[in-house]
Amino acid sequence: MTCAETAGSLQVLAAADLQMADLADGHRGLGFVPFLKLMHAALGAAKEPALGLLVGERLRINTHGRLGYAALSSSTLRQVVSLLESFLPLRTTLVTVTQRVQGDEVWVGFPVARPLDGLDLVVSEAILLTIKNLIDQITLGTCQVRRVCFKQVEPAYADLARDMFGCEVRYSQDWCGLVLPDAAMDLPLSSADPASFDDAARLCREELDKRDVNAALSIQVRRNLLTRQHGFPSLQVVARQFHLTPRTLHRRLVAEGTSFQQILDEVREHLAMQYLQAGKLSVQEIAYTLGYNDPANFRRAFKRWTGRAPSTLLIRPCKN
Repeated sequence: MTCAETAGSLQVLAAADLQMADLADGHRGLGFVPFLKLMHAALGAAKEPALGLLVGERLRINTHGRLGYAALSSSTLRQVVSLLESFLPLRTTLVTVTQRVQGDEVWVGFPVARPLDGLDLVVSEAILLTIKNLIDQITLGTCQVRRVCFKQVEPAYADLARDMFGCEVRYSQDWCGLVLPDAAMDLPLSSADPASFDDAARLCREELDKRDVNAALSIQVRRNLLTRQHGFPSLQVVARQFHLTPRTLHRRLVAEGTSFQQILDEVREHLAMQYLQAGKLSVQEIAYTLGYNDPANFRRAFKRWTGRAPSTLLIRPCKN
């Protein structure tokens, strides 16, 4: 790094109230609120709206540690996607991973896990381009990503995005993710190494278990709620489970830039989208599953989250 680049980096850190030491501990990671400050400062300094794409282009498979090695050793692309579902939190907790089969396609979604203060597109671009490049490197062209979808409106640099992704890119969609051909998901990969995969996956699990112990409280609360998926506990109950008073739990969540109600809403929205896309439950059944005694309250909440009625996103089961 040149002296000018170093000076520029220090200015960005200073604008975000951070120091180099805050980035030095790769195991501890950067907190959510400091991350948002850093990203806003970087966008302001770079004056580059396509910053997410430029970051994603640089994050090649060798930058992802054990997770990247496990992906490179996978036997099939379907195994790679399952690996990401389990261990993407080793790289980022900003998004989760979902997958569903739509006809002859597999839709791999990356919904944001929490509000990102206007950085949704930047973060989504970085993550999706990283994953797309990873898939290209692992499959060596045997599986072409058909298209990339974003929920945000088309930016002025959309042509650059299409050039960098090398495939169709759609904006203003109901979801965010990649579309893959189902027929290619189980094709054998030339770099497959089952023994190496098992070792790398085991190390990923061990690392994730260690991080779970020291994870931010908001992440632990979110995981606690996701494991329930029905009959969510109250703030008082969750506080007792974490050996805290309700007031202390609220204060610590606020310090992390969120609240119990906000986390609960995010979990409900995430699960609602999964249930709607699975097409196995009616809107009324989904409402009851998510703890709403009145389906009308669920419909109002869902429209507040997404701007749409849940019935418009309900995938109807195919009939023979």
